[in-house]
Amino acid sequence: MNLPFFIAKRIHFGSDNKLRVSKPAVRIAMWGIAIGLAVMIITVAIVLGFKQEVRNKVVGFGSHIQITRFDNNSTYEMRPLLISDSMENALKGIRGVKHIQKFVTKAGIIKTEDDFQGVVFKGVDRQFDWKFFTQNMVEGKPLATTDTAPSNQVVISKKIADMMHLKTHDSFIAYFIQDRIKAKKFVVSGIYSTNFGQYDKLFILADIKAVQRLNEWQPREVSGMEITIDDFNQLDSVGDRVYTKVANRFDENGAPYYSQTIKDINPQLFAWLGLFDMNVWVILGLMMAVSGFVMISGLLILILERTNMIGILKALGSTNWMIRKIFLYHSCFLIGKGMLLGNLIGLSFCLIQKYTGLIPLDATNYYVSSVPILLNIPSIIALNVGVFLLSTFILVAPSYLITKINPAAAIRYE
Repeated sequence: MNLPFFIAKRIHFGSDNKLRVSKPAVRIAMWGIAIGLAVMIITVAIVLGFKQEVRNKVVGFGSHIQITRFDNNSTYEMRPLLISDSMENALKGIRGVKHIQKFVTKAGIIKTEDDFQGVVFKGVDRQFDWKFFTQNMVEGKPLATTDTAPSNQVVISKKIADMMHLKTHDSFIAYFIQDRIKAKKFVVSGIYSTNFGQYDKLFILADIKAVQRLNEWQPREVSGMEITIDDFNQLDSVGDRVYTKVANRFDENGAPYYSQTIKDINPQLFAWLGLFDMNVWVILGLMMAVSGFVMISGLLILILERTNMIGILKALGSTNWMIRKIFLYHSCFLIGKGMLLGNLIGLSFCLIQKYTGLIPLDATNYYVSSVPILLNIPSIIALNVGVFLLSTFILVAPSYLITKINPAAAIRYE
């Protein structure tokens, strides 16, 4: 029989009405662990959810990796690139690459009877992955492109639609300034809304052939190629493999290829998202400090109230370490109960928020309409294991107080 474990169970699950001080202390310690763990779970779920939402929106507009001309500037008026079939097949064969699509961009100004707005037309073909925009479509439908004549249909954002007072099936005139001013009429096929203001007010999706004609390019000439990968966590490694394929390679016109990851294209945004990790560690540290302090206080009260029992056990020949294990086992029971409550509270809140959007946010400032939640099972398991081990380890030092108790004095202790 594990005697310390047996005695700890009797102490924890038994009832002793004389111990009026330790019961409130035990409850406070248990709830300290519960609230601390719940806050940790909610914090991690919100931060992971927010980072995923923002990251998915950036990737939805620009994919994970882009291949363009090396001598392009930072504007959307790009120079043409000819991507050969051999290059395209080589990129498709890279481990981790999921999807490849071509695009063409053209800056312009759209005008209605009441207003005008500067935008970027992004031409896409039949290979374009519409999953992201379909999920965020609020009205209408995606483009119906063909391999023959260019379509004049476009998909615009709700932000642009509201600014220009446009609805689906409405038409507008777009003006493009080059050596001479060009004008073209477009019809709204669909309206999307991602709540990502800096992109929503900028991008209009159009037929790639229509944008190529506006640029006066040949059918094979594009602004670049977008690559989607299987796992964002492998972005850097896949990006290196893509860079190795295109480095020091040239198209048929002698233009050098150039690859960039989405992190390279938006360094400020991803640096900002990286700051959230620091906030998480600060909150986790504070919660662990509070929970540890409460548990230490509870353990000391338990030891003081059981001084008489400690003296008797010592008189019967129990070692200090055996008695310390009794109180450590007792503390583990308390930590386990607190963690069970903490998981229940934290996961319940996360599930309610995830499926109901109970707490709203200002999408203009936060890019999402409600507090986002991402329940990552490995992270939750790691939190639970970390809290249990750290809480138990913190209590080892206070339990050393038992070694200072004199058996003769403790037996007379009331």
